[in-house]
Amino acid sequence: MTEFNGSWTEAEVMAFLRDATVPIRLATHRPDGSLWLVTLWYRYHDGSLECATQASAHLVRFLRDESAVAFDVSTNRIPYRGIRGTGTVTVSPDDGTAVLRALVDRYLGGDESALARRLLDDDREEVCIRIDPREVYSWDYSNRMDDVDERA
Repeated sequence: MTEFNGSWTEAEVMAFLRDATVPIRLATHRPDGSLWLVTLWYRYHDGSLECATQASAHLVRFLRDESAVAFDVSTNRIPYRGIRGTGTVTVSPDDGTAVLRALVDRYLGGDESALARRLLDDDREEVCIRIDPREVYSWDYSNRMDDVDERA
């Protein structure tokens, strides 16, 4: 069960996560206990946040050792708004690269670019990182930033 706090309703949080095409920042621990932060593409799907990465990535090993994570999905342009929270991760094979293909469509608009073709190469072994949020805190600085130039 996800706990929602902050300036948005649960429906507004879900709409933001569906519509925003900014990356997710995912924080975890390395085996030595130090923190590790990565930026990934995500999609909001069935109440969870899903990402894809290569099975050989250090992140995958870290997440298999420690499933508790913190995350942030927020805009990089004024007005700043977004969500942050904590949750639990499950790592599983991305059979048929279904999640990766959905992410390529979401962020690149299709598979025609060189980047998309490289990401979808048959030689890559992908995994799905599924984040089940435990708590979500939303914020929106639109009102206090309504007179600030977007280029600031």
